Amino acid sequence: MEQQATAPRPIPPVDVEQAEAALIEHYPRLVRLGYLVLPPTLGRNRRVLTAHSLVQRALPRNRVATSELSGLAVPAPRGPNGSPADPGYAYVRQRVLKSALEAGRPRGRWQLPRPGQLPPLLPQVWGLRLFPRSGGADELALDQALAALSGPARAAYVLRALEVPSERDVRQVLAAAGVEAPDAALAEAAALRAPAGSRDASLLESMEFDPCSLQARPTDLMRRRQHARAALAGTAAVAVCAALLGLPGGGWGPDGAAAPPYAQNAAAQQALDPAKLTKVADGAWRSADRAGFAAWPARGSRTGDQELLRRALAVWARPGSSVRVTSTPGTATGPAAGPPQLLYAGEVGQAAVVVLYDGLRLVRYAEAKNGDTGGAALDFARADASDADSATAVVVGRADSDVRYLTAPWVTDVTVRDLLKPGENGRPLHTAADGVTDPTISPVAASTCESWPALQMGGRLVTDLGELVPARLTTGGPGARHDVTAPAARADWAHTACHLTTMRGQGVRSVNSWLFATQPLPGGGTPGSAEWLCARAETWRGTGSRVLALFQVPGARQGAPGASVARADDSPACGAHDPHALAGALWKSPGGTWYALAAGSDDVESITATGAVQATSPGRLLSAPAKPGARTQLSARLADGTKLTAIQ
Repeated sequence: MEQQATAPRPIPPVDVEQAEAALIEHYPRLVRLGYLVLPPTLGRNRRVLTAHSLVQRALPRNRVATSELSGLAVPAPRGPNGSPADPGYAYVRQRVLKSALEAGRPRGRWQLPRPGQLPPLLPQVWGLRLFPRSGGADELALDQALAALSGPARAAYVLRALEVPSERDVRQVLAAAGVEAPDAALAEAAALRAPAGSRDASLLESMEFDPCSLQARPTDLMRRRQHARAALAGTAAVAVCAALLGLPGGGWGPDGAAAPPYAQNAAAQQALDPAKLTKVADGAWRSADRAGFAAWPARGSRTGDQELLRRALAVWARPGSSVRVTSTPGTATGPAAGPPQLLYAGEVGQAAVVVLYDGLRLVRYAEAKNGDTGGAALDFARADASDADSATAVVVGRADSDVRYLTAPWVTDVTVRDLLKPGENGRPLHTAADGVTDPTISPVAASTCESWPALQMGGRLVTDLGELVPARLTTGGPGARHDVTAPAARADWAHTACHLTTMRGQGVRSVNSWLFATQPLPGGGTPGSAEWLCARAETWRGTGSRVLALFQVPGARQGAPGASVARADDSPACGAHDPHALAGALWKSPGGTWYALAAGSDDVESITATGAVQATSPGRLLSAPAKPGARTQLSARLADGTKLTAIQ
């Protein structure tokens, strides 16, 4: 039941010093509020910087008169962790909330941007993307649910969970922030289905939603470098032209063996000529030293359409402002150095599609089937060093939740499998004579993980992660990875599949799921053994790998996702350079006793736990009594004496 609300107290005039003290003392709380209310369409990096900017701009310039505080009151605090019952805090919170709500409201054609819609002046970070640390599946589900709410409803949900104790107080704070229909916002927020999360605190208090505890990654270095070079080249060109205008006749002097000014580069010109496109003969893949994309023949009904091919090459070289351009991380979007290879030109649904390959990148160009280029799209993906295992298919079309593939010439049959139902037989997927499949459901479009479609192409299993090239799925230990064909391997992948959502859009080449240990559980009453898995995603660019350690208790339903107990980016763990695994977790027995569990791969000879739990175990399994929330550090010794640290 809702806590009985006490009558709010009117706010006395607020001094600048009082507001500043409240802002400094409660800065993390205010930034979290702004971050959660800001529209998710801004992206996490922009939301983080904008939230900090809104809080820093919330400080008044002088004393705030009582007239400016009309309609605003200080509600009774929720408790030890509730909203501070302070007039300065209430005023600053109102300013932050109002600015965050304004950032999500549309503005008229001639209307100036509101403060929350402007790029943040301060703080500003160049060359880095900042975002909060990732949480678990519950936090991800709550973030997706909040993104579906309107701005006022999102504010109502956040205020109710973190700030004020009753709907009456929430309604009053929303009205003071300029929300026209607080009751409608409260009703929409009440309809949100949120994960249960912790019993002790709201999920909104987790690190997933803390814009003051951040991770940093570089921006797109290739694009940034290209922009810097373009700016430098533009500046140099202006300087040269200005200098030439002031020089007589021949400029500075003779240029020796150099071509005349503004001469065309022959290779660049050939890259724009559809007649120069490389076309591999049918069947060349059978005798190729490496059957990758370079061995694919040119297929499709419009491989002879010179006008379509010319437009595709021209847009690749000079995409206009109306062209939607996407690229996977680490993929350059510049023009081809020479004539590329044609893989496909044909019609897919309502679009005309051209797929090209230059030895390093796959490029997909799409326009309307009738030749209208107003909605043209250009997609880039790294695909160098491809082979028969990684070059099984290319995405040629997406529409709503469906995806269509162009399959490799050596793929003779395609079957759709649900990874969450390993015991079911697959469904055949029809493939046309030119290698294009019928539409099939993509897991990328789903908001929940109730199924995970994957494609069995011969012996290879692949799945769509939102990129041009589907990721290959494998199983087995490092150095012994193999295709997912056995029932046991499919059962392991049923517990791993839902975690593929954390790997989308990263340029993933392959994902391996390795069952590295099984462990009988202590305490009695739990038959069977828990499973420890390591899921490792590797990228086409060679960096940016992601490693997840998963823990699966016995007796879980088929397809239930394993608990993610550790995550590491750019880590060699579970890979060819570090073919070992060590992970730990806290587990509560049916009898109510908590234990610290740990397991290592086959070559682990002993495990040591330090911190809140002090224990050492010979062998590769450890189990020790623990307290809820205990923080423990794990290390292990390998057979050769090398120290191994846990995945983290």
